[in-house]
Amino acid sequence: MAEEYVEVKIPKSLYERIKERIEGTGFESVDEYVTYVLREVLASLEEEEEEEVFSEEEEEKIKERLRALGYLD
Repeated sequence: MAEEYVEVKIPKSLYERIKERIEGTGFESVDEYVTYVLREVLASLEEEEEEEVFSEEEEEKIKERLRALGYLD
């Protein structure tokens, strides 16, 4: 199934900077480069969200245990 596309507007100065940047690379268009960059950024953000993060309460319990074991002052 073909992917649908929508139009996104960016400042012309940014477009020109990207156009210069992709010269001599494997990117055939500014659209292709911008799509690649946005996918990479979103993948990175989604990966960060999936990582387990301790709540403040859990972090404090861990610190208390480490103090009790003599690892923290």
